[in-house]
This record gives sequence, structure tokens and C-alpha cells, in this order.
Amino acid sequence: MLRLLLAAVLFVENPRDVDSSPIWEVKKVREDLLIMALQYMEDNPETLEELMSKDYAVLEGDMILSHDRNAVERTWPTREIPYVVSPELAGRTDHILSAMAMVSEQTCLSFHNRTAETNYLHFKTSKGCASYVGFIGGEQAVFIGPPCIVGNIAHEILHALGFHHEHTRADRERYITILTHNIMAGMERNFKKQEGKTFDLPYDIASIMHYGRKFFSANGLPTIVPNEEQREMGQRVKMTKLDVERVRLLYHCDAPEKQTETEKISGHAEEEEEEDANIHVMVQTVSVSFGSGHQSHVPSNKPEENLSPTTAAPAASLPHLDAATGRRHNTSGQRA
Repeated sequence: MLRLLLAAVLFVENPRDVDSSPIWEVKKVREDLLIMALQYMEDNPETLEELMSKDYAVLEGDMILSHDRNAVERTWPTREIPYVVSPELAGRTDHILSAMAMVSEQTCLSFHNRTAETNYLHFKTSKGCASYVGFIGGEQAVFIGPPCIVGNIAHEILHALGFHHEHTRADRERYITILTHNIMAGMERNFKKQEGKTFDLPYDIASIMHYGRKFFSANGLPTIVPNEEQREMGQRVKMTKLDVERVRLLYHCDAPEKQTETEKISGHAEEEEEEDANIHVMVQTVSVSFGSGHQSHVPSNKPEENLSPTTAAPAASLPHLDAATGRRHNTSGQRA
């Protein structure tokens, strides 16, 4: 579509073409192509970065290729991800926050304003929507263009977390058909199958990470069709249950609960050890104060200051012993 738009602009700006064609026909062609191009840009903002940007190497429309190939598919080293929103995107802050909430409210991940963290997401303005795939370290750009809605932004955040497009899965033929004759010349590579983690989860044709029907269409006709009717293919409204499950599995979202349980068990053990120690001291105190004819003593921190049965210090602990034992320590048979 964008190539058609460029052709239209060149056509109407060529004086010879204008002179040889009625002006109304030229205007009609230009308007039709403009409408088609604008409609395409609105419907498929995730393809614009590849079609319009010369600054980055982009694959599948919105996946920026890292110079470090080993960085691809790396997960973030933390579940609490810092971010920065560029000043020129200040008016889109609510949309960005809503996209992050779409991810965080259903998983163990969270997002917060960066303070001094080295690794963080940086939301920047651009022509379309685009992101690196997986953690690359340092300032990691997420590009947000004017046509990008909340769902598009969530899509790019999921790329940044390490997820690829669903339509590139190796088992896609059972669910979709690629119509190569409708794909823009040179864009066929964006429909190639890729190796990636599936976590043994089913193919999700309604995934927020799935291509829409007319991505990279050269003629306005579909480039992908579902083998069975699926109206939600290419939707950018919500994360599906499978989208959520993939995030939870990749970032081990069940781990915190298990860790918390372990900490509880450890905490109980420490409490029991402390209670046993207190009982041991109490027994020693009773032995010192009420021994039967033999001398017992409790060692102090200093060997030369060991307590004897006649020392007043153990007796001073009797009120505490009363409270702890309900005065059952009184072995004389008389009530105090």
C-alpha cells in the first residue's frame, strides 16, 4: 500500500502525466491510493517500522534485530522491570501504562519508573510500533507510533519480554494458510517459520502476538487466512489465556509462592529452635534454684562469674518462671 502511495505521489507530480490526463482523474487516483494507504497504516501499524524506517534492521514488521544475536530470546533478569517514557510521548503515557497493566495484572511481572537501574525499557516515538525481542541490556527501546493502540503497545512489550509472533510457529499449517501471491515483494521472509519455545501449549490463533489477515498485503487481499473461521485472528484488544500462560511459564511465576512457603517452613523451624533454647535455660534455672542437695550452676558469659545456688540472680528470675509455668515449678507442695 505504501508503495502504491509513493507511486501515486510521483504520478501526480510528473507534469507530463498531469498534462496528458484529466485533472479530475489524477485527483481521483491520488485520493483512492491515499485512502488505501492510510487505511493500511491504521490497520497494520506493526508493519510500518520495517516499511518506512532506514535506521534499524527490522524483521516481521516490528521486531528489531539486535547486533548481538545471542541476545535474542533472553529473559529479563528481574520480574520488576523499570521503564522510561520519552517526553515526546507524554501524551501517550496512559496508553503505555494500560498496556503494561495488561501484562502485569495477570502475571508476576511488574513495571515501575526507572530510578538508577542500568537495564530498562525506554518508550520512544516512531512511525510505527516496534521492539527488540528479549532482554538486550542497558537502555532497550520500544517504539510507539501515532497509530499504535494499547493492544499494539502490549504486543511490543511482549516482544521485549522475549516472545515471537505466533504465526511463525512450526505447526502453523494445521491452523492457517499463507497466501504468498498477495504478499508485498521482498516481504516474504516475514512469513517464514521460526524455531522458538512453545512450552507445549496449543497454537493460539487468537493470540495478541498473531499476525492479522492483511499484514504486508500488496493488493489489499489477505496474506493469512485461518483454516477454520476465526474472527479474532490478529486482535489487539486483550491477552488470551494462552498468552498469559506463556508469560507465567517463561518467567516462572509460580516460584514466588513456593519460595514463600519455604520461607514459612524455615521461619517455623527457627521459632521452634528458639523455644527449645528458652526451655533449656528455664530447666537450668530451676535446677540451680531448687536442686536436691547437690550444687548446680549455670555458666555465664564469663567463666570466673559462674552462678552458685546462693547467688541472687537465679531467684530474680522466679517471677518469669511463675508466669511461664503457672507456678507449677514449686516443688515444695506449698502454694506461694
